[in-house]
Amino acid sequence: MIGRALLASLLAVNLAAAPAAAAPDECRPEKGTLKLPAGEPWAQKRLDIKNAWRLTRGAGVTVAVVDSGVDYRHPQLRVSKVIDETHTGHHDCVGHGTAVTGIIGARYVSGVPFHGVAPDARLVVVKQSNKKEGDIAKLVDSINDAIDAKADVINVSVRASDHPALKAAVERALANDIVVVAAAGNVTGPDDEDVPAYPASYEGVLSVGGAAPDGRRVDSSNAATPVEVIAPGIDLTAPWPGLSYRRGLEGTSYAAPYVAGTAALVRARFPHLNQEQVRRRIIATADGTAGAGTGAGMVNPVLAVTAVLPYESANVPVVAEPPPSAIPADAIGKVPPRDENAIAVASVIGAGALIAAMVAGALALLVPLGRRRRWRAGRPA
Repeated sequence: MIGRALLASLLAVNLAAAPAAAAPDECRPEKGTLKLPAGEPWAQKRLDIKNAWRLTRGAGVTVAVVDSGVDYRHPQLRVSKVIDETHTGHHDCVGHGTAVTGIIGARYVSGVPFHGVAPDARLVVVKQSNKKEGDIAKLVDSINDAIDAKADVINVSVRASDHPALKAAVERALANDIVVVAAAGNVTGPDDEDVPAYPASYEGVLSVGGAAPDGRRVDSSNAATPVEVIAPGIDLTAPWPGLSYRRGLEGTSYAAPYVAGTAALVRARFPHLNQEQVRRRIIATADGTAGAGTGAGMVNPVLAVTAVLPYESANVPVVAEPPPSAIPADAIGKVPPRDENAIAVASVIGAGALIAAMVAGALALLVPLGRRRRWRAGRPA
């Protein structure tokens, strides 16, 4: 159990910008808990995140979280900047933004089983809604705010419809060398199971589906969206407003930040890679497809920061290994000509050795017999 005294003692907030605005009248996120299981959450163990930390923890990379705000007072969240498109203050009235921010970059605290993927990354939170549903115009403005904040990675755990302004904002982000990670969307009923989600469906976006501990796609993950990788998307734990945590979270919106955090690790480890190369590296190092709606499979942070991919350089994106070139004519040596002299000499030597062996064998048999007869001739029968 994590007591409030411990939480208060761990409080460390570094806000560069927090608008002084009143919280909306109905700002009542569901209650969290201070009780966490003793063991590490399955998602962290499955992705082996701490092993990736031997090489990088995301330092020097800015991740923008376009969501419902953040409770920056939470002791594991060090937020550098808050941008509020709702003009109601930074308060997270849903809890969603706090959870997503925590999955990406919650600090490691000894004795606390939960931690983020990239705890040293710089976190910028862009608040685009006070509710579970938002306005697409504010979503567009929020993505543009993230671009202007010089983000290296943008996480959009929002499901929206296709819109020219939204597409233009995403294209602007990609053109500014930003990795855009978006949730594939959740299936809530028969009316939306065949409807793709945006911005996840736009070309160049790293779209993320939800996965269960066994690596399969969870039923709530939208397979109509062109998923590129999957990440833990069920029975998750994350920070929550009120200096607490929330357990049992489910959805692709919580899977996406695991991939956004991985993108931060890759950008920190390989700063020469552009956004397209980072996206393809994450896809290339995933664990392998598990059927429809799983893309290249479960994201693998350790491989993403350690794998040596063929032909990867600052100018050559990792797509696939090119087909092998034709074998040169001199690659295989010719069979040497038959050496008749060597064969003749070897035959003579071999025959001589055989005769010598036969003589030695005969002597070994006859000499003892002669000695017994004292070398006298034998009598006729």
